[in-house]
Amino acid sequence: MKPDVSVIIVNYNTREMTLKCLDALRADLTGINAEVILVDNASSDGSVEAIRAHAPWVQVIASEKNLGFGAGNNVGLKIAQGDYFLLLNTDALPHAGAIQALLTYMQTHPKTAVVGPRLLNADGSVQQSCFRFPTPLRSWLENLWISAILRRVPAIDDYRGWAHDREREVDFVIGACVMVRRSVYEQIGGFDERFFMYAEESDWMYCMHRAGWTISFTPSAVVTHLGGASGASDKPKINQIFFESLDHYELKHHGVAGLVSLRAAMTIGCGLRAALWTLVMAASRKRRTLARSKVRVSRWLMIRQMTSWNILSRASA
Repeated sequence: MKPDVSVIIVNYNTREMTLKCLDALRADLTGINAEVILVDNASSDGSVEAIRAHAPWVQVIASEKNLGFGAGNNVGLKIAQGDYFLLLNTDALPHAGAIQALLTYMQTHPKTAVVGPRLLNADGSVQQSCFRFPTPLRSWLENLWISAILRRVPAIDDYRGWAHDREREVDFVIGACVMVRRSVYEQIGGFDERFFMYAEESDWMYCMHRAGWTISFTPSAVVTHLGGASGASDKPKINQIFFESLDHYELKHHGVAGLVSLRAAMTIGCGLRAALWTLVMAASRKRRTLARSKVRVSRWLMIRQMTSWNILSRASA
């Protein structure tokens, strides 16, 4: 029998976390006709063997190289049989009834392409999971702290002060746990694999939005998202990938002018942050180590924004 839901998980060196995720997933799939596909991105921690032994009900696809998040999900999407796809991070733990709540929402909202749940941090606090699509204007609002100061203004609201306590349409939801309509995937296609990691879900959902679909949030589904498990060991590399993805998004959707605007906004914003933390460093001995680190990061970002333009040559190649 064809499944109603295809769960797709991408794993990279998070063996123990993935096993916990699979335990929570299996408990929440009770009563749901589902298949589970796990794509392993060439993990070196014994993930494949451990997962196959612990969860023989999971279809494991072992990639010979690290494909990245989007491309890894695409491998699973291509073979998924369900009418709905649940993309689940290895550090996301569904609470009881979460998957059924997402499925029910999709079945009763035919214009919705993607729905995301209410995400909680490990301590039970609400995690922001809804965001605005990046634009040149929003880059300035965020980097100059205008959006934080005027977040109650509807035109500027970025969901930051929202309690995530009611259903609503949003620009996009983060990909820690999302349910996607199969027919939308067949129309739009999968993730843009030029995004190795980060910004791939905002790009994907922006394409859905432009095609006339809506993106939704529902608090009726709750998932604990621990966050950042697979990239925690290599912070500098992760930062580099993150900013490259921002560059690629801006260039793809807003052209060279949008990219230049993003870089200018970030350069000025980093300069302001460096100046602020320099003052903190001078005024507070207790916070001097933190301030010194913040200044160093801000300066690195400023230099990168002004000097690293390799993305333009790659885009024109």
